[in-house]
Amino acid sequence: MRLRCAVLDDFQQVAKEAADWSSVTGEVDVVSFDAHLPDEDALATALADFDIVVTLRERVAFPGSLLARLPRLRLIVASGMRNSVIDYAAAEAHGVTVCGTASSSAPPVELTWALLLGLARGLVRESNGLREGGPWQQTVGADLHDRRLGLLGLGKIGSRVAQVGLAFGMRVSAWSQNLTRERADEVGVELAPSREELLRTADFVSVHLALGERTRGLLGPAELALLKPTAYLVNTSRAAIVDQDALLAALHEGRIAGAGVDVFDTEPLPAGHPMRTAPRLLATPHLGYVSQANYATYYGQAVEAIRSYLAGSPVRRLPAP
Repeated sequence: MRLRCAVLDDFQQVAKEAADWSSVTGEVDVVSFDAHLPDEDALATALADFDIVVTLRERVAFPGSLLARLPRLRLIVASGMRNSVIDYAAAEAHGVTVCGTASSSAPPVELTWALLLGLARGLVRESNGLREGGPWQQTVGADLHDRRLGLLGLGKIGSRVAQVGLAFGMRVSAWSQNLTRERADEVGVELAPSREELLRTADFVSVHLALGERTRGLLGPAELALLKPTAYLVNTSRAAIVDQDALLAALHEGRIAGAGVDVFDTEPLPAGHPMRTAPRLLATPHLGYVSQANYATYYGQAVEAIRSYLAGSPVRRLPAP
């Protein structure tokens, strides 16, 4: 009997074009889903007849309760080598192998700067005004040169964001719970003495931390209140790091100049969600990882993972040792 592979959240319907699937299509039928399956019941129904699932990032959770409802499932391929929404113990118990793929840090770095520059220069408002016959010049752009960029996190993504900031002539400082002066010196940035000091002094704050118990709700009402009224906040990491209600309040009350957000508490963002209409907000639909090169890697290595699994030698198994 032929195997069936579901490719989830293929919103642009490009999964089959981004990679060469011919090495597995002799044994596997590949089916793309261009609409998000919103809950466990929908997933259990839609995936009941599939042996393999390819899932993007951490958008779809695979708890033990779902895995128990998918007795035919044998392989999950998740893009990236870190996934916090798969129950690995339950997967092993149900005989499901989980594999990952490589993922480049370049696309989220680039999107971070697209959001930051778009905010600083009022690009959406100015572009819309020009196209719609509005006023000629409505905003006065915020300068980057000699302004302070505060980074929460200085890992692979944060350090590359720092390098771009330095190239713009910005004064760059960074903070995280484990950040050392040696690491800051290595990247060429200042080590902020505390999270609070970074927030008080930064003109632009960008979040580049992994989500965990120590970072969930890291920026709440008290922390956001420390930001200058002229400051901008950018989050391309995880929504839960920033208290969403507190951020919405700060935007509506004009307590910060603006925010650039690529991640949300619910994805895809429901119609009518307050983030869709918040003032001073430049929002994108989780595009941080969405680029031609990343998709070629994700789907190319997904094909490789399927082929290797069929050959009895799974590659890039998760959780990674």
